[in-house]
Amino acid sequence: MLSDVTTPQDLDDRFRETLAALPAAERRRDPADPVTDDAPLTGAQLLDLFDAQVTSRQLDLAGRWLRSFGEGFYTIGSAGHEGNAAVAAALRPTDPALLHYRSGAFYCLRAAQVAADPAPSAEPSTEAESTTETEPTSARVPSADAAVSEAEPSGSEQVTEAAGNFTAYADAARDVLRGMVASSLEPIAGGRHKVFGRADLAIVPTTSTIASHLPRAVGMGLAVERLRRLDSAGRRTGAGVRVGSGAGATHAPWPPDAIVVCSFGDASVNHASATAAFNTAGWYDHVGLRIPVLFVCEDNGLGISVRSPEGWVEATLRAKPGIRYFSADGSDPVQTYAVAAEAAAWVRRNRRPAVLHLRTVRLMGHAGADAETAYRSPAELAEDLDRDPVAGTARLLAAAGVATGAELLSRYDETGWQVRRLAEEVLGEPKLAGAADVVSTLAPRRPVRVARAVADAAARASGPGAAARAEAFGGKPPELAGPMTLAQSINAALADGMLDHPQMAVFGEDVAAKGGVYGVTKGLRDRFGAARVFDTLLDETSVLGLGLGAGLAGMLPVPEIQYLAYLHNAEDQLRGEAATMRFFSQGAFRNPMVVRVAGLAYQEGFGGHFHNDNSVAVLRDVPGLVIAVPARPDDAAPMLRTCLASAAVDGSVCVFLEPIALYHTRDLYTDGDGEWLAGYPEPGGWVAGHVPIGRARVYRVGSADDLTIITFGNGVRMSLRAAAVLAEEGVGTRVVDLRWLAPLPVADIIRESSATGRVLVVDETRRSGGVGEGVIAALVDAGYVGAARRVAGVDSFVPLGPAARHVLVSAEAITDGARTLLAR
Repeated sequence: MLSDVTTPQDLDDRFRETLAALPAAERRRDPADPVTDDAPLTGAQLLDLFDAQVTSRQLDLAGRWLRSFGEGFYTIGSAGHEGNAAVAAALRPTDPALLHYRSGAFYCLRAAQVAADPAPSAEPSTEAESTTETEPTSARVPSADAAVSEAEPSGSEQVTEAAGNFTAYADAARDVLRGMVASSLEPIAGGRHKVFGRADLAIVPTTSTIASHLPRAVGMGLAVERLRRLDSAGRRTGAGVRVGSGAGATHAPWPPDAIVVCSFGDASVNHASATAAFNTAGWYDHVGLRIPVLFVCEDNGLGISVRSPEGWVEATLRAKPGIRYFSADGSDPVQTYAVAAEAAAWVRRNRRPAVLHLRTVRLMGHAGADAETAYRSPAELAEDLDRDPVAGTARLLAAAGVATGAELLSRYDETGWQVRRLAEEVLGEPKLAGAADVVSTLAPRRPVRVARAVADAAARASGPGAAARAEAFGGKPPELAGPMTLAQSINAALADGMLDHPQMAVFGEDVAAKGGVYGVTKGLRDRFGAARVFDTLLDETSVLGLGLGAGLAGMLPVPEIQYLAYLHNAEDQLRGEAATMRFFSQGAFRNPMVVRVAGLAYQEGFGGHFHNDNSVAVLRDVPGLVIAVPARPDDAAPMLRTCLASAAVDGSVCVFLEPIALYHTRDLYTDGDGEWLAGYPEPGGWVAGHVPIGRARVYRVGSADDLTIITFGNGVRMSLRAAAVLAEEGVGTRVVDLRWLAPLPVADIIRESSATGRVLVVDETRRSGGVGEGVIAALVDAGYVGAARRVAGVDSFVPLGPAARHVLVSAEAITDGARTLLAR
């Protein structure tokens, strides 16, 4: 008998030896009977779990085989974690799942469940049904129906026939293998990455290694429960839940009594994202809001080579307030199934969060290149082998008289042969052919449809929705309110957005009762209720996670980050989670979202760099992210409408960066001139004022033939003031307000720069990594041959008080920069 496992061959040999040594039971058991007198699983169901586990194990072996000759690009496997198949069996196939990268057997079992019942009913259950604790739908474990049929054979004949049960797992195996070889035919990510995910399986793809998907799971739970309550009210009134607005509305994606399941590794409990998710779920539970999420911690005791201290994971999970703790031995499929069923039923009945602590082992190391012998002793490896969950399932089957060791080995070999055959097939499949193929699913833009959505919203606001709009604004719509500030215009546009998008929700720190630190969301909760405008706990990771989950569940979330500097501790929720969803699912899943962020500098006498943050480089680096920066009130409303429409139509993730210093600005040139105010257009004017993504605005001062100033945000106002000074000196200027930092309005930049041949880029962000670098690069790439110069912020944090003037751009610096450029 082998003492340790260092290679796939070692593991395969050890498993074969284990099966060969299994003693024969005294009598055969009908697969339709429970495996023991008090077991919740029949022999046939346990065989199905075995098949799912074996499929996952053979996929891990195939991954190492593919890597051995350079054709496999992903070898993080599930060996030792196959007990999670029993968790899948305890859930419903319509329960959305976000899976850990070692949840391969869960994926295989879920795929077989759906294959056995390809069109499970999506009709919502009654309120009574959704609050009644019931047994999991074990009949969905794939071959159980065939096993209990009286017309079919029993005993060894039944088991031998079932050796061909791989058909139920073939699609899942092909999916995983395609991901390993980066085949463009892989159904969820299309060769962009190896992920567990498929829309028809209600499995949401995630590439998380550090729990970054947990905050999203909490957001999904909150949204599922909110939609369930709305659906319950709708059924009582004869109306169903609709997601979205207008002709594009769809039904909620999951049944109202669904629960969210989210698996992760034990090392992840220490990560800030996991802490944020657990804290948020417990916080909401404490205040009485329901989050039906089942967290599943697959605990193998290791984070690559770093050990989880003995007892730490259990102590940590047990200590989470508001989260019910369950525990099971992942090497025992009967116990795992029973506890998982109990946990799932508890979450489903109470609509509250729970965690299932599943103790597992890790076989074959972290990934293909990991040599465990460098940090683990042979004795430790041998102990893990003794807890091999697939071997544990085999022992139960043999002891119960459901199958012999030889019969189980036959199933194992048949599955291995089928997996190897599929692996050879997918080797010849096409890969992504070029950059265009790679980015095709990243962030599709359909500007015509977005413009049409804005036009439809205008038609509804001035037609069927006119009465509701008048009521929402207290009989005085914003177009009758006179000239507005930037903050007032955004407030009115948010209200119009709430009226047009029934599933839109505004939330964040202080946005409801207080109406925002700067009053931008003032009055929205009173108009639309606490279910649609609500305060969150003070944690930006959780705020964005709620938005991610809500968007995935069919809502249109508009979370607020109170200050730009506060975004940086949570930015991976945008980079790693939000922006990648369409990319890694080929559009099968999307998380539309408009993130409002108060930012940039120039707040006189307020705060230091945390309230005057001019760093946007990290946002501009995120592929597919839309970044809007409205400078004027008459741009803010149409740009916000465009972002909401783009999110609803294309599933876009938009950051709406609002310059704090311009929120309440009224004047442009002199005190009292009111030239930074603007009226709010009536719905009939929305189409004419539509601002497409990636289009700049140009102001012409004087002849506009001598100089082009390219800027954004606070720079627009300063540049217009500088242009007025230059006009007195006989210099005509074009001031280009970029309005969109991503995608940059490159065509407008090139056109307006070429018109004068002299370009001054005014960048209120920093010289290094600032927006100006992107503008200059766009000019160079286009072959611009004129003169160019930058005026940018100093590479410094923004200090408190008057010292800020030493590192920020000023109107005087713009004027001087223009004169220097003109003197060349």
